[in-house]
Amino acid sequence: MAVLCKPAIEVPEYVITNEETLELARRLHGDHPQLGLALRLIENTGVQKRHLIQPIEKVLQHPGVDARSATYEAHTKARVPAVVRRALAQAELEPQQIDMIIYVSCTGFMMPPPTAWLIDTMGFRPETRQLPIAQLGCAAGGAAINRAHDFCTAHPDANALVVACEFCSLCYQPTDLGVGSLLSNGLFGDGIAAVVVRGNGGTGVRLERNGSYVIPGTEEWISYAVRSTGFHFQLDKRVPGTMEPLAPALQALAEQHQWNASKMDFYIIHAGGPRILDDLSLFLDVPPEAFRFSRATLTEYGNIASAVVLDALARMFDEASALDGHRGLMAGFGPGITAEMALGTWISESES
Repeated sequence: MAVLCKPAIEVPEYVITNEETLELARRLHGDHPQLGLALRLIENTGVQKRHLIQPIEKVLQHPGVDARSATYEAHTKARVPAVVRRALAQAELEPQQIDMIIYVSCTGFMMPPPTAWLIDTMGFRPETRQLPIAQLGCAAGGAAINRAHDFCTAHPDANALVVACEFCSLCYQPTDLGVGSLLSNGLFGDGIAAVVVRGNGGTGVRLERNGSYVIPGTEEWISYAVRSTGFHFQLDKRVPGTMEPLAPALQALAEQHQWNASKMDFYIIHAGGPRILDDLSLFLDVPPEAFRFSRATLTEYGNIASAVVLDALARMFDEASALDGHRGLMAGFGPGITAEMALGTWISESES
């Protein structure tokens, strides 16, 4: 069965702390009528610092969509290969052994997709299948794992590579002054992650079942308005309350597998914000400590969109707390409102 190996993670070198973010908001929006509310929301995110691909002075500029697109492509090509190489090494595979590359990003656009460039420059076979996913937002990390699982189930000897590349800072819009936009300016960070799903062998999470769920009537709660100035992120104030309807969907998936979502040994959850984790802990009836990997990602990196679940998974590997046979639940949440969910069992040196 397909095994999700240890992810590789990279965050860029420029750092902004939460204190610096708050001071910036005071300086830029001192006359905003809801500044106090925005500052409280940013403080309550639990984010201590975020990493950016450019100095904050450049992030605050908007040189145009064409310039931002060129920056996205340049940083993708400069930063992604090293992360891919580490993910391959951690899965003990070479590029020639990868049969599919799934590339996810909601913060930039390239066509042909970066998958074609990776195949052409990193030694992957020309026959390598490509699956770029651009419109699932933060849920795309979970979706990519699930599509890799599906592929390896259909092709039992195959291996899939997942790459998540999110440069959220390139979506900053200086004219967006709603409270949701100001909160987002203090929540999202930049990051890259890559992971291999092996059809045979490997140590990690043996993927056993996956599912998806869309909350009816929430299509507009997380969205992009696509304008001449690029992507404008729109966040409805009701989004933090979505764990109440999503918890039953997680329970239902587990029950299909004769498992109990409240009794897992590990949880890898998208850390969209602190209330997401607090509410899910409540509605799944699990201790807050169960989400420690996701909280650590949020604290140290902010919300790095589709890369969150992969970073949280890497932290579980580093903690080395999972034992053979431990059962786990993974979930990514994003626009739709969509949940991409997976169940798996920890296994060492898997053999099919």
